[in-house]
Amino acid sequence: MSLSVEQELPKSREAPALARDAVARLRGDVPEDFVDDATLLVSELVSNGVKYGGDGQIMLCLEADAHRVRGEIVDQGSGFEPQTRANRKMALADEGGWGLHLVETLADDWGVYEGSTHVWFEIRRD
Repeated sequence: MSLSVEQELPKSREAPALARDAVARLRGDVPEDFVDDATLLVSELVSNGVKYGGDGQIMLCLEADAHRVRGEIVDQGSGFEPQTRANRKMALADEGGWGLHLVETLADDWGVYEGSTHVWFEIRRD
């Protein structure tokens, strides 16, 4: 059985908590470790959207089943190109900067639609 969750989030300090609540709707239907990892990733990516995104809402979309969780977070920012892994590791000494490092560490795959602030990730069990 496949589940979908879509949640429009305000660009506010409450957005990460609302996003975590949306991920919690997957509990009981997908592996618990998927929910835990997706909760952390969504919280970090939505926080980035609040901090760096443009005006307007943040959209969270989740698709999940027993073998996979795919998350997509879209805000109205001007877009970015992810840093290389080496540059991102150097930036970890700076304040913040952990969001994409966590995505790279916990997700089996992730990316950004070129030039946008539409970030996606997948957590899988093969």
